[in-house]
Order: sequence, then C-alpha cells, then structure tokens
Amino acid sequence: MARVYFHPEHHLIDRIGWLRAAVLGANDGILSTASLIVGVAAAASTKSAVLVAGVAGLVAGAMSMATGEYVSVSSQSDTERADLARERQVAQQLMAKDALTAHARDELGISETTSARPVQAALTSALTFSVGAAFPLLMVVVSPLNAIVPVVFVASLGFLALLGAIGARAGGANVLRATGRVIFWGALAMALTTGIGKIFGTVV
Repeated sequence: MARVYFHPEHHLIDRIGWLRAAVLGANDGILSTASLIVGVAAAASTKSAVLVAGVAGLVAGAMSMATGEYVSVSSQSDTERADLARERQVAQQLMAKDALTAHARDELGISETTSARPVQAALTSALTFSVGAAFPLLMVVVSPLNAIVPVVFVASLGFLALLGAIGARAGGANVLRATGRVIFWGALAMALTTGIGKIFGTVV
C-alpha cells in the first residue's frame, strides 16, 4: 500500500493584505514627496522653502493615505459583515461545528488571512508613507540647493527600484518587471513636476 505524505503549504496570498498597504504607502511616500520637492526646487526656491514643502507633503500625504485606506477597507469590512449576516441563517440551520466560518470561507472567500482590517491598513499605510517620504527629505538636507533636483531624482529612483524589488520578491512576482515599472512611472512623475516647477518658476 502506497504511503501518502502531506506537507504544509505556504501560500504567498497570506501576505497580500499587509504587503499591499506597506508597498503602496512607501511608494507613495517616496514618489509624491520627491516629486513635490523637485518641483519646488526647480522653481528656484530657497532650501528652507523646499524643506517646508516636503514636510507638509509628508504630513498631508500620510493623513491622506491613512484616511483613504481606512475608508476603503472599512467599506470592504462592511460588505463582509453584511454577507456574513445573510449567511448566518444558513449556518445556523446546518448546525455543524464552526459552520459560519466554513461557510464564509467556502462560499464568500472570507478567511482570517483575507478579512478586512481597516485600522491596521490605515496605520500601515500612514507609517510606511512617512518612512518613504523621509528619504527624499533627507536628500534635501544633505544636498546643496543647486543639486537638490538631480540628487533627489536619482536617489529616489534608486530607492523606488529597491522597494519594488523587495515587494516583488515578498509577493513572489517578477522582480525585473516590478522594478522597471516603478522606475518608469517614478521618473515620469518627477520629470513632469520638475518641468512644471521650471515653467512656473520662470514665469514668476
């Protein structure tokens, strides 16, 4: 008689909730703050004005990310609760052990690893946004005024590429594709804001 061996399986989908919020928050923190900084610096502002703009962007962005994630995930949580309320009647009729949990998993696709956690998502996004935004701000502090744009541009692209690679690796995705994607969109965003800063700086 052949023996059947079972081994525990580790699925990357278990990481999807916190990974999405963390990567989104850090990416947004770097890109939006770096874009803001190079735009203001390109307008020939003083270094203190660039720093103030960057810090304001960090605070506003972190709050925006936290609010957006909380509202979004709360909506998911409300939908899950409404579905569970409807399924509870069926589960009670089945009278099986832990019937609601099994029903939620099999019919609704709701489990411990995928259920909505609004507060966790909000805090994760706000924290990772702040960490990401702190990086281009640090580049402003260590750079002379006339070098802020190229230093922040290049350093932020490098950090975005590293973050993209880490996120792809953690999620089991293609590292080269993920890295190339963040570099392309990051460079485009910063190039556009630099151009806008130069145009409006010249006009003013």
